[in-house]
Amino acid sequence: MPDDKTDPGAQDRARVGGGQDYEVQHFADRYGLSVDEAREIIRQAGPSREKAEELAQRRVGRPREV
Repeated sequence: MPDDKTDPGAQDRARVGGGQDYEVQHFADRYGLSVDEAREIIRQAGPSREKAEELAQRRVGRPREV
């Protein structure tokens, strides 16, 4: 099911939509990763944005301003 962009509540912000190309691209851009690297991190972390960000920071350091 597509992401409901009209309802970006707290639950939505707490998750990374690995099936949503725009979310994966944003995550990749934020950490300077390739899309494939971002997908792998999201796959390892599951839907938890917190865990995905932790894994990305271990790999590349602080996020960029996007």
